[in-house]
Formats: sequence, structure tokens, C-alpha cells
Amino acid sequence: MNQLLRPPRLAPGARVAVVAPSGPVPEERLQAGLDILRGWDLDPVVAPHVLGRHRALDYLAGTDAERAADLRDAWCDPSVAAVLCARGGYGAQRMVDLLDWAAMRAAGPKVFAGFSDITVLHQAFANRLGLVTLYGPAVAGVDFLKNARAQEHLRATLFEPESVRTVRAVPPGGGALVPGRARGVTLGGCLSLLASDLGTPHAHAAARGGLLLIEDVGESPYRLDRYLTQLLRTGWLDGVAGVVLGSWATCGPYEDLRAVFADRLGGLGVPVVEEFGFGHGEGALTMPLGLVAELDAGRGTLTFGEPALS
Repeated sequence: MNQLLRPPRLAPGARVAVVAPSGPVPEERLQAGLDILRGWDLDPVVAPHVLGRHRALDYLAGTDAERAADLRDAWCDPSVAAVLCARGGYGAQRMVDLLDWAAMRAAGPKVFAGFSDITVLHQAFANRLGLVTLYGPAVAGVDFLKNARAQEHLRATLFEPESVRTVRAVPPGGGALVPGRARGVTLGGCLSLLASDLGTPHAHAAARGGLLLIEDVGESPYRLDRYLTQLLRTGWLDGVAGVVLGSWATCGPYEDLRAVFADRLGGLGVPVVEEFGFGHGEGALTMPLGLVAELDAGRGTLTFGEPALS
């Protein structure tokens, strides 16, 4: 697994597009997120269907074609330096095959950020565009709006990426489930999405040689067991260099989750660090995907060979 191309960092005054490739966004939360971006001296523009809702399927922000067009148009706009997702939810799998990858590749590299259901797009951007992307808070996410740490870590990654080349687990997390050090290219995201994306045209074929970052929300221990077992049975985890476990909000008592992780991941023979502090948890860190990094499970650190953005 090779390192991907790093997009340019943002500068004050940069125009950023906010899109909703999956679920609809409440207007008051969108406006609050836009205010934060303006406070960073960014110029946010909102895609046409961010506040939309599918006529029959109200868990989608407009039709698949509308959401795909929003993302394509934002990406291909030469005045836009970054495309930020308003939220996750569900729906990225429905629209990802409608994107014009040739046009988006021709538009050149730029920043892409989001998390949760956006995992599907992170994989597609890696495999179709060859780009480093940011697995981080959503612009209209409740935790992002209310948490200074989540805001500051994303801001630093966007504007001063060299200041966050070493990402430290949020205390009191960052313990070593399996101790050791490992080096590889980061990949991953939401565990349930990685499992459901297996075998699709845009997904990673395998995690071999990579540092796998995974987290999830609202999944009981047996469901997490199911997803990990699916990845194991398909051979997708063969040769993975190390595993970084993020947040597991409303997934059950952590002792039960740790037992699943130890059982399913402990036999891989690679370092595994837990409770690292990215994903759906409070104060979520921004994690670059597609960069070479070194994991020190004992210290709870992930050190990138280069800043996430050029």
C-alpha cells in the first residue's frame, strides 16, 4: 500500500464547499457550523441539496443523482479549495457510483473531509483519485459544534498540518491492547461501512501493509464481532501492519467491546491501540487517511511521515 497524493493546505480566505452526500441536515446546525468556518476566515458555500430531503426516503438529502451532482460540482469548481461534509448518516453507497471520476480527477487535488458514512467516499477518493483525505468531524455534527478540541484539531490539520504530525490518543485512552510499533499507510473509517463496502468497485481490496483505523456508533458487541469476522474471513485483514481503535459510542460496556477486539484482533500478531479518540466520540480527532505513519501502541501515538496537507 503506497502513500497517496497530499492536497494543498488551506489559507485564510479560502472558499470551501459544504455538501451532504448522505443524510439531511437541520438548518440550525448547518448555520452554526458555517459560523465556525467563517470564524476561521474561510468562505463557505453550501451545495444546493444540503438542506434537501428525498421525497419518499426521508433519510436521504435529496435523490442519489442530486447528491452526486452536488459533490461533483463542488469538487470541479476551480474556486473551491476544500469539500467538507455536513454530516454522515446513510446514502453514500447509493451515490458513489454516479460520480464522474474522470472530471473530478481532472479538477486536481483538494481537501476532502468527513466521517461515518463518508467512509465509502474516503475509500473511493483513495482508489479513484489517489488522494489523502481527512477522516474528521462533520460541519453540522453536534459534537463538532459543541467541542473546542474537535474544532481546533480540524482547524490545525487544515491550516497548520505540521503542528499535528504526531496525533496522541485523547486521555485517558490510548492503551495498548496489543503492544508494539508498526509502520504503514493509514486507511479505514467506520467499521460497519468497511464491511458493507467489501467487494465494491471503489473499496480497498485489502488492508495489507496498512495501519487500519476503525470506529463505529450504536453497534452492539456481537455486531462488531460480525463485521470483524467478515473482514477476517475474506482475507481483507491479512498482512495488516497495525490497528488503531477509535470511539465506540453507544456500542455497549467497553469491557464487552474489549473482549471482542482481543478475540478478533489479538490473533493478527500486530500492534493494536484502543480508545484513540477519533470517530463518533466527544472531541473527535481528525485522522489523515492515505499517509505513511508510525504507530506506537505503548505510547498511544500515531506519527505521520509528512504533514497531511502540502
